[in-house]
Amino acid sequence: MAVSVVLPLQDLIASLDKKCLPRILQVYSGVYFQGSVYDISGYEVSFSTGDLIKVIDTELVSVCCEDISMNEKFELPINYTGLFKMVPEMIPYSSVEEMVTLMPVTLESSSSFTFTSCSKIAFENLTVGAGTVLTVLSIERKEGKEDKLRCKVQGHHEAAEVAIPLSVRGQFAECEQEECFTLQQILSSPLLNSRRFRFIGNKCDRPLVLTPVYQVHAIMNLRKEILKFPSSLEVDVVDVTEDCKDVTFEKPLSLTEVLSEPKESFPVVVNILEPPKSFSLLKCNWMPQLSLHQHLVFHKAGTTGMVILSSMKNQKTQKYFLVSDIYGGRFRRQPREFNSVYELYVASLQAPGLRVSVTKNSKEVEGEGLPVLSVGEQLEVVCCKWMKLPHPGHAGKSESVEALLCQRLPEPGYLDDDNDDEECLEDGKQEVILPLYMQNHFVEVLTENRKYSLKDLGKKFSLPLDIKVVSRDPKLQNDPLAGLPCLRIESTLFEPTILASFPHSPEYCFEIPAQWISMHVSFTTEPLPWHDNQPPTCHVESVTEVTNTFFYEFCKRDNTDAPPPPRPPKSYNDTCKQKPREHQSQRGSPTESFADLTLNVKKRPQAMLPDIISDEQAQPVTLRKQPAVEMTICQAQADMLLRMNDMKKNVPPQVPEESADSDHEYEIVEEKEKY
Repeated sequence: MAVSVVLPLQDLIASLDKKCLPRILQVYSGVYFQGSVYDISGYEVSFSTGDLIKVIDTELVSVCCEDISMNEKFELPINYTGLFKMVPEMIPYSSVEEMVTLMPVTLESSSSFTFTSCSKIAFENLTVGAGTVLTVLSIERKEGKEDKLRCKVQGHHEAAEVAIPLSVRGQFAECEQEECFTLQQILSSPLLNSRRFRFIGNKCDRPLVLTPVYQVHAIMNLRKEILKFPSSLEVDVVDVTEDCKDVTFEKPLSLTEVLSEPKESFPVVVNILEPPKSFSLLKCNWMPQLSLHQHLVFHKAGTTGMVILSSMKNQKTQKYFLVSDIYGGRFRRQPREFNSVYELYVASLQAPGLRVSVTKNSKEVEGEGLPVLSVGEQLEVVCCKWMKLPHPGHAGKSESVEALLCQRLPEPGYLDDDNDDEECLEDGKQEVILPLYMQNHFVEVLTENRKYSLKDLGKKFSLPLDIKVVSRDPKLQNDPLAGLPCLRIESTLFEPTILASFPHSPEYCFEIPAQWISMHVSFTTEPLPWHDNQPPTCHVESVTEVTNTFFYEFCKRDNTDAPPPPRPPKSYNDTCKQKPREHQSQRGSPTESFADLTLNVKKRPQAMLPDIISDEQAQPVTLRKQPAVEMTICQAQADMLLRMNDMKKNVPPQVPEESADSDHEYEIVEEKEKY
């Protein structure tokens, strides 16, 4: 390979025009030993003689100021606003033509160039004495005649003009210019940035050489990332772009970078340059096959509507699944269980007209106004309102509490019997008042038995939602969701995915969640594994089992800014155990006192399953946070930890022995809450 002009890396980068990038440079020599290793921005970089570097971009980051007389260097930021004056050159010019060629300013600009002749010069019928100061005005060019430099003569008398032929020889010295320059003006002019300058003011009066320092963005073979290094490295390089036109550089891409590739780039065969470092997130048969230099077919990239399902906690091992909205199975709703009236209140905000069946007997508590509930009774939630209930310990007084107004549904044939109960309504229903702090067990009563697709469930119901697969997906050879007694839809999301398959079976595809797998690939020119440009019909694996780590990481990412859910209200007796009760006038209004106890979920958007996005309607992939989902398991666990910490910090002193069991019982109920 023929060697062209060898330049220091700093000089070559400073001379590059960004419009001409990319350029291929070859390492020629340097002050470092061959194969030496540098630590640049956390990466170990080795430049050896003969290495090829493909420069794809340069970025100006600072300016190096070198004081040659003191052999000192320091850096200035590129936004420095001070001014500089040019230091005249010490070596005189030998001819007018040489001076014009090397002038640091252009005649078209407002800048002027002043010089003097060290000796007397004579031309045509004019003589210019030694020491005469001349200011360049323009260059006269006439066809058939020699070019002349028109100058203004400065002196004690009236200024005059002379035209000096460019061929005149002598010793011409540059005078100090009055004009000041900004740092940006100096850096943008190739002639100016080759000169010396000094600061205006008392900062530093010595001559300085200003050198721009760039951050070079480059590609080297067998490097998985775009390399970034400063142009100040003491390495000599050669521009070999013209000689290396046929050299190809493998461009490493992360999966998120693959998402940004144009649609026309797919389908394509890719080579894995760096396999995933961890297999702790997904439980699938294709994940372990993502090894070094394994080839994959990337069919397309985009966004996919997905849901996260979990099996119920009462099973031996809880499982989690990432399910695409193309899943073809059918579901039925499963009744939800509630362990407190407060949970009923939260659920009723999302589903008005909620009906439940009592699964645990409740006796009336004397002095607290708690109603009698029997197993099998059905209640319909009406609304939440302030109620007057008997004040514990003060006969004849009442206490304002937030309670749930329900209607006790009559059993069949109830209206046929004689009933003179004044609390009964016309249709046989009775009003029941349940304080929010009341603990009991309820199960949801479902009035329909329809089958739903995954998308229909998300459109019609709020999350979380308990379901069961009643019809497996016929397109899946083994449907992992079928046979599980109960599932819960935890959340919905738009997930950036890449539809991929292995070359030996291109029709069996799987969706790679690009944000969750750290892997680097390179696009190859290998032919696609099908004939006559006829891609096969893809069978997509729409269910992927994920690990506990994936689920908890998703919850942390999804609810980074979401506050923990408020605690259920406590009864008067529980409150008294922690601190003395404040006077009613000091508590504030009911709205203020319970502002932190009620969930205003009506104002928050319900989590819905996204519609399938067609290729024509697909928007550019954006990595954004998903909306927080109400009362997720992650939130409930965070709330439980918060309450446990409060218990450790705020243990009331001298708790009577007879009340200790009550406190312990309340915390046990809290741990069993389901959100």
